[in-house]
Amino acid sequence: MAVLDIAGARYNVVTAGEGAALMLVHGFTGCAQSWAHIQPALAAHFRLVMPDLLGHGRTDSPADPARYRMERCVADLIGMLDALGIDRTHLLGYSMGGRVALAAALRYPRRIASLILESASPGLAAPQERQTRVASDNALADFIEREGVEAFVARWERMALFSSQERLPAAVRARLRAQRLLNNPAGLANSLRGLGTGVQTPLWERLEELGVPCLIMAGELDAKFVAIARRMAAAIDGSRLVVVEDAGHTIHLEQPQAFVRTVIEFAGGAGGFRRE
Repeated sequence: MAVLDIAGARYNVVTAGEGAALMLVHGFTGCAQSWAHIQPALAAHFRLVMPDLLGHGRTDSPADPARYRMERCVADLIGMLDALGIDRTHLLGYSMGGRVALAAALRYPRRIASLILESASPGLAAPQERQTRVASDNALADFIEREGVEAFVARWERMALFSSQERLPAAVRARLRAQRLLNNPAGLANSLRGLGTGVQTPLWERLEELGVPCLIMAGELDAKFVAIARRMAAAIDGSRLVVVEDAGHTIHLEQPQAFVRTVIEFAGGAGGFRRE
């Protein structure tokens, strides 16, 4: 584990393994610990770099939402690579982290060996839809600050997006809840305000520019993101789409063996897939 000072913010970054670098970017309410259950299997093949994003885990939670914005977030990821002496990395992002990973690959293609998107989207294309989402995220941010992390986590876990997680063993769900509860309420709130889907510049029209090998994963039980994944795969030349059976939004947690196998095969082959 390392604490890196990146553009004035202290980032907690967990590293493990040797070989080609693989950076894993967690989703909203997550942290480096989100990957702990698959870390040994991936570390046998890659040099893992697992940061806590701003406002999450043990990383700083700045008071200014603008510090969380996408352009600064992706610049921070590259700053981490520089600090660790890594020129190029495979880049994997889940959900919110997938939006970050996609933006990073478009902004810094020379630094990215391949891109792996898990349950991710390029943002919201319609202005009205973005405005509605900004209002929703701001209201949720206010709720977190007013009611606290425990009340928020209880609300978050009831979202239909995570209904398939109810089938997980009780011990796994308990570990996930404990990890979510460690987050700073101000950090989560400002992450929503600065890095939420509504405030992000949509990337749909830039997908054809993506110049790195790309794997797009979605869980078959997550109909919304399966549809998004299919649209993305159609727009990204040479990408591969994998829909994982019997998985919802959090594939790496619900079907870890299939997830790890697919990631190793793809990144190990440096994107040698063709679109199916």
